[in-house]
Amino acid sequence: MRNDSKMYQDLDRILVTREEIARKVQELGEKITRDYEGRSPVLICILKGACVFFTDLVRAIDLPLTMDFMAISSYGSATKTTGVVRVLKDLDQPILGQDVIVVEDIVDTGVTLNYLRQILIQRGASSLKIAALLDKPARRKIKDLKVDYVCFDIPDAFVVGYGLDYDQRYRNLPDIGVLSPAIYEKP
Repeated sequence: MRNDSKMYQDLDRILVTREEIARKVQELGEKITRDYEGRSPVLICILKGACVFFTDLVRAIDLPLTMDFMAISSYGSATKTTGVVRVLKDLDQPILGQDVIVVEDIVDTGVTLNYLRQILIQRGASSLKIAALLDKPARRKIKDLKVDYVCFDIPDAFVVGYGLDYDQRYRNLPDIGVLSPAIYEKP
């Protein structure tokens, strides 16, 4: 995709380039491979936002692993979380006794991930770690939420691209950019 496409014109700036993303995802995959040597973790992709990151990450992990998917909602089509978490799609397989890595696109307030963490621990995961493409610590409400693997810490800005969206658009941008407020601040 060219940087002069219509979607790029909706951005204030590019925050993380596709090259930086590729490099960090590869590094993260290598770290997870070392940390889980001799084990077969279950990686859970949180749909829809994490799907692009997830597919690149699992290909960078040199371990036998299994994949599963969950869809969680706390945003709807808003730019800020509602605080109400709903499970829209649950796991297909039990995780009892499994090493679990939750793969998320962005950690913002931490409300959604904290809720999800509690559910998965109750289901008997033997270990639970969180991997996130982006972490936005300035917005964290759940202060004790530990994000174990992070590619990038970012400022408090509304970002899109590489799976992240605004109203289901911009997910296919290969870079991560700050969306112009004119796009989402309607009069």
